[in-house]
Amino acid sequence: MGSLSIWHWLIVLVIVMLVFGTKKLRNIGADLGGAVRGFKDGMREGGDAAAGAVPAPQVTGGKTVDGEVKSRTETKA
Repeated sequence: MGSLSIWHWLIVLVIVMLVFGTKKLRNIGADLGGAVRGFKDGMREGGDAAAGAVPAPQVTGGKTVDGEVKSRTETKA
């Protein structure tokens, strides 16, 4: 009585399909697969950075000002 047979699982699967519908279950499966794939890619990138790979510096246009920021707005004189 403690274990569930294959027939129990099939009945549960049919009830879940009737409640949620196959389209919603398909979308949930695709979202879950995408999340797992993104997690694996993130772990792979994190492993590369931890292995000593130095990321390329980002070059931005503009000038660098050394000082303390006192307000968020820039005033032109």
